[in-house]
Amino acid sequence: MEQYVGLDVSQDLTHICVVDHDGQRIWQGECASTPEAIGEAIKEYAPRAVKIGFESGRLSTWHWHGLNDMGLPAICIDAYHAHGVLKLQMNKTDKNDAHGLAQIMRCGWYKPVKIKSFESHKARALFRTRSNLVVMRTDLVNQIRGTLKTFGIIIKGIAGVHFETRIAEIIEEDKELSAPLQVQLELLRKIKEKIDELDELVLDYAYACQSCRILMSIPGVGPMTAANFVLAVDDAERFEKSKSVGAYFGLTPRRRQSGEMDYNGRISKRGDRVIRHQLYEAANAILTRVKKPSSLQSWGLRIAKRSGLKKARIAVARKLAVIMHQMLQTGELFC
Repeated sequence: MEQYVGLDVSQDLTHICVVDHDGQRIWQGECASTPEAIGEAIKEYAPRAVKIGFESGRLSTWHWHGLNDMGLPAICIDAYHAHGVLKLQMNKTDKNDAHGLAQIMRCGWYKPVKIKSFESHKARALFRTRSNLVVMRTDLVNQIRGTLKTFGIIIKGIAGVHFETRIAEIIEEDKELSAPLQVQLELLRKIKEKIDELDELVLDYAYACQSCRILMSIPGVGPMTAANFVLAVDDAERFEKSKSVGAYFGLTPRRRQSGEMDYNGRISKRGDRVIRHQLYEAANAILTRVKKPSSLQSWGLRIAKRSGLKKARIAVARKLAVIMHQMLQTGELFC
């Protein structure tokens, strides 16, 4: 008899529920949240398991690879979709969530999530670390600006060499502010130094990757955008249609239809926020800074004339994602 397993995973414990083909509960328990402990429990209490489901999360990559390496049919499902089913329960507990996930596996009403390889995640860690350092640099610069505004000192312009020089002058002029400003200035310089080191690694990775070099043939798409897009897509063949990539990165409008009501809202902003931001910036560069004309630029400018530049940037970003996916599939350069 076929068995279906639901796993409600937390950092320390994982609640397990096993149901049969008719939805009757066979066994329910808990174990440590490691692939080895989960695999042993499943082999003991669900030896005929055909589907083992758990929600996407921080530990899902580790668990998916670990369970599949043990020969178990593990499936990671979209947490957003699972939440829509699990919230219908009267009482939300870890045991009930595990039981609900087992029933989802039995009914087949789920959307599997593509789990990337550990090699892909290692490369993504490099880019995410750089992005986090850039955010830290921006926050630190804003803190310095905010501190100085209290005393009527306003520093305008980009936080470059001139900004650091001006802060050093203020430190020399005002001894009372010198202690906190000196600490912040040293941190800022250290963060910028680490960003420069990671920039070299990012460039090395991008230019060594054939797929990244193909995407960099698009005007306005640099090494960072190309590499992040390749790592986010991972396998171009997993998308049946290229137009699905725009929705995958949250660049398509939400739609709500019920009876006579049919509402198209703003973009969903689902998926990777960093990729969405970089596609938006690349679209802005295509519309405002790239001098070499292209059909993509002309199409975006017509939308800007009709609906405004902001909507045009979003439309070009979505279409750019579709084009980039097509280029990954065919291996052709941008024309």
